Amino acid sequence: MSRSAFVLQEMGLSPLWRPRGEPDIHDSPANLAAPIAETAAIVTVATPPSPAAMATPAPVEIPFEIKEATRPAKLPDALPIQDWDSLHAHVAACQRCELAKTRHNVVVGRGNPTARLLIIGEAPGEQEDRQGLPFVGKAGQLLENMLAAAGIHSTEDVYICNVVKCRPPGNRNPAPAEIASCASYLQWQIDTIQPDLIVALGRFAAHTLLNSQAPISTLRKQLHHAHGRPLLVTFHPAYLLRSPGEKAKAWQDWHQVKCQLAS
Repeated sequence: MSRSAFVLQEMGLSPLWRPRGEPDIHDSPANLAAPIAETAAIVTVATPPSPAAMATPAPVEIPFEIKEATRPAKLPDALPIQDWDSLHAHVAACQRCELAKTRHNVVVGRGNPTARLLIIGEAPGEQEDRQGLPFVGKAGQLLENMLAAAGIHSTEDVYICNVVKCRPPGNRNPAPAEIASCASYLQWQIDTIQPDLIVALGRFAAHTLLNSQAPISTLRKQLHHAHGRPLLVTFHPAYLLRSPGEKAKAWQDWHQVKCQLAS
């Protein structure tokens, strides 16, 4: 069995995408060591959506802004950030909001700082808070599998970060003031990376980046523009772990990401 089929098996999609006549995953365990590069072959297995299915409305530019009601009463003067080392130092020393009192580590981001694809999630979780890196828990493993299945290299082609850089206690949603406190850090990352495409993971990140309250079912499959960059929306991998029946829709989203990067 090919490595690409194994990755899709892990995503819960292999019955949909296994080529005709290919044995079940349990029939050939020795083949699991095949190079990960074979995952790119997945695009030849799935039937690409028709041009009509991929059609999207004309992009609408959505300016990045934080509504006045969500701003903290007073933010400290912006600190000059010259490079990535400077960003990490400023975030590590940040005391702009209450999350600084409960965090173990700040979580700035990981990946290629010149990547074409920027993936933005909501906030660090427990494992991310302990390791200081985004998407390193079970949700991160699923994200890695989805990227591999789409033929996207998670360290060379992608930079991954979150809307806020510290874990909210109990994994609650970040408060408006906490988002505002981190907004300049996120904006610096977007401006510096200048990605060809942004992918917002989950409802919360999509609402923050697009300044919208529309349901994710409405925001998916549309090419938006925000922060001066094209933006697509898909499910957060943590949601997919709770709702595995939505993984097929997530694969459609990642296929659209691949097509957008290839255009």
